[in-house]
Amino acid sequence: MSYRIGVDIGGTFTDLVLVDDAGAVFEVAKVLTTSADPARAVGEGVEVLLSATGVPPGEISHVVHGTTLFANALIERKGARTALITTAGFRDALEIAREHRYDMYDLRLERAAPLVPRHLRYEVDERMLEDGSVYRELDLEGAARVVDELRAQSVEAVAVCLLHGYANPDHERAIGQLLRQRAPEMACSLSCDVSPEIREYERTSTTVANVFIQGLAESYLTRLVERLHELGIVGTLFVMQSNGGTCTVDLACKLPIHLVESGPAAGALAAAHYGRRMGQPDLLSFDMGGTTAKAGVIEGGEPLIARQFEVARVYLFKSGSGLPIKAPVIEMIEIGAGGGSIARLSPLGLLAVGPDSAGSDPGPACYGRGGTAPTVTDADLVLGYLDPDFFLGGAMALDRSAAHDAIATHVAGPLDLDPLRAAWGIHQVVNESMAAAARVHAVERGKDLRRFPLFAFGGAGPVHADRVARILGCPRFVCPRGAGVTSAVGFLAAPLSTEAVRTLPGRLASLDWAAVNGCLAEMEREGRAILEATLSAEQISVRRWGDLRYSLQGHEMRVRVPGDNLSNSSEPEIRATFEAEYESIYGRTPPGPEIEVVSWRVSCTGPLPDLHLPEAPADTAGQSGSAADAADSIKGHRLIYVPEESAMVQVPVYDRYALALGARFDGPAVVEERESTVVIGPGTEAHVDESLNLVVQLT
Repeated sequence: MSYRIGVDIGGTFTDLVLVDDAGAVFEVAKVLTTSADPARAVGEGVEVLLSATGVPPGEISHVVHGTTLFANALIERKGARTALITTAGFRDALEIAREHRYDMYDLRLERAAPLVPRHLRYEVDERMLEDGSVYRELDLEGAARVVDELRAQSVEAVAVCLLHGYANPDHERAIGQLLRQRAPEMACSLSCDVSPEIREYERTSTTVANVFIQGLAESYLTRLVERLHELGIVGTLFVMQSNGGTCTVDLACKLPIHLVESGPAAGALAAAHYGRRMGQPDLLSFDMGGTTAKAGVIEGGEPLIARQFEVARVYLFKSGSGLPIKAPVIEMIEIGAGGGSIARLSPLGLLAVGPDSAGSDPGPACYGRGGTAPTVTDADLVLGYLDPDFFLGGAMALDRSAAHDAIATHVAGPLDLDPLRAAWGIHQVVNESMAAAARVHAVERGKDLRRFPLFAFGGAGPVHADRVARILGCPRFVCPRGAGVTSAVGFLAAPLSTEAVRTLPGRLASLDWAAVNGCLAEMEREGRAILEATLSAEQISVRRWGDLRYSLQGHEMRVRVPGDNLSNSSEPEIRATFEAEYESIYGRTPPGPEIEVVSWRVSCTGPLPDLHLPEAPADTAGQSGSAADAADSIKGHRLIYVPEESAMVQVPVYDRYALALGARFDGPAVVEERESTVVIGPGTEAHVDESLNLVVQLT
C-alpha cells in the first residue's frame, strides 16, 4: 500500500489531502498560509495529515504540489535582477507592446511596466528573416562585450530573445553558450526554448518572465524537497503546470513560467475528475476560496485550454492591462470575490465588494486577528450561514459580534440599513459579480450555462453555490465530499505531461506536409524524451493540434489534427474540424477566405492517475434513500437568513459525514463539514449520490 499527498497553497489557506491506492483513506487538512515562507505551511499541513492517519512518512510515494508563489512574485516584482538581449533596433519592443488601449475611455490609463527596465535591455548586431534564413550574421565579439557589461551591472538573470528566433535558434544558442562560458553565475532563458512561437512582444514577455522567477523557483522547490525529507518523506515531488499536467522538479526549475497558474488548474481538474465519476462530463467548475473565485467550463470531461494568459495586471480583472504569457493554461475566469474580499462603499455611495482581500493576516474581522474591515466571511457569519463554533471543524472560533460590528460601522451605518440587510447585500453583490463573470466567460466560448450543472468547491464555494446557480439558470449544483479542499484532490488527478509548440506557417491548401510531419515528429521526440525518464514508452499518449485561422485574421484557434502522417488527404478533415469549432463559437463561418496554419503543437501525456476516492459501499450501490435517512443526520437547527422570507428562518443543520448514499431532503437547510458549509435555499431537492456528492436540484 502506498499513499499520495496533494498540496494547494492559496492566498489564505493551504489545503492538503492524503489518499491511498485503494480509496480507503481520504484525510484532509487546512492550515493558514505562511506567506513569508510557504514551505512552512506545507510542512505543518503534512504533519497534521500524518498524525491524523498514522501513516508512516516513508510510505508516501509522491507529493503533488501547486502554488500561487510564482504569480505573486511577478505581481510584486520580487524576482531576479533581469536583463534582456535582443536584436539591434528592437530593445523597446518590450515597452511598445501592442500599442493597444485596453480601456478607451480611461484618460489616466496605466500600463504594466516591463520586468526589465530600459537600461538593462541590450542589443546585438544580427538579423534573421521570418523564414529562418540569416540576413546578418551574429557579431560574436559584440555579444561578448554585452555579456561583460551584464556582469558589471550585477545582473542575475538574462533573457535572450532575437528577432525570428523561433524560425532559426542558432544565434540565440550562440549567445546562450557565451553566457555559460563568461557568466555561468547568471540564470539564462532562450526564447527558442521557452516560447518558440511567432509574435515578438508576447515571446519576449514570456521569456523575460520565465528567467525573472527561475531563481525563486529553484530556491523554493529545493527548500520544499528538503522540508519533506526532514519529515521522512522520500517519495517524488511533482509540480502542477498551468495546463493541468504535472512535471518533475527539474523541468519546473527550467520552465517555471508553466507553473504560474498551477493552483487554479488543479481545481478545474478536480471538477473534471468528479464529473467523469458522476457520468456528467459537462460542468461549470466554481472554486471560491478566501481570496478569489474561479470559474471554468468543463466539456466532454476535460477543461478548456487557452494558449495565452496575463499576469501582473494593473487592473486585476481587466484583460489587456497585464503582461502576456504565451504558455498553455486551463481556461478560467478569475473574480476578486473570496471569503476575505472586503466590502465598502464606492465613491458614488454604492455597495462594492473586492477585489482586495483581507487574506489570512489579518483576515476577516471575525477571525480575531486584528482585521476590522467587513468581508464576505463576516457577512456569511452574520447571516447564520456559518457556525462560529464549527469553523474548520471547531479548530478556529469565529467572533460573530466582531463581524456584526464591522458591517454596522462600515456598511450598514453609512447606508442607514439594518446590519442583517447589509450583510445580505454583501452576500448577494458577490453572487451577482461571480455569476456575471461566469456568464460572459461561457458566452464568449459559445456555451449555454443553462445546461451545465454547477460544481462548487473551495472553502466558500458551497456557501454561495445555491444563489450563483439560480442566477445563472443552472439546473442543479453539486458539492463533493471534502469540498473545502477539492483543489488539492485535483493535483492527484493530474497526469504527467509536456507540451511543445513550433511556428511553421502556411496556407492549409498548399502546406509543405513533409516539413509539417518533420516538425511534429521532432516535438514528439522531445516530449517523449522528457517523460520517459519517469514513464515507459507504452504509457505515453500523444495528441497534436494546429493553430488555425482564416486568412487576414489576427488570431488563431487551437484545433485537433489527426495522429497519423499528414498529407494532402488530411486537409479536408482538418478544414472540417476547424470550421465546426469556429461555428460553435461564432455561430457561422465566413464564405470565401482561405484557412491558414500558424503554429503546430504536440502534447505527450502519461496515463491518468488511478485515483480512488471514497464511495458508497458496493452492497449499497443503486439503493434509494429517503427523508428518514437524512433526518438521522440532523445535528441541530439554526437560524439563517432566507431572502424569500426577508427574515431569519429556523432550518435543519445536517452532518455531512453522516449523510449516506441516497439520503434525501428539501431546502432550506445547511450541511456542514470541517472545511466548508453548504447553504441550500428553499424550493430545492437534495440527495447524496453513489460518489457521496451532495446533488441539489433547483426547481
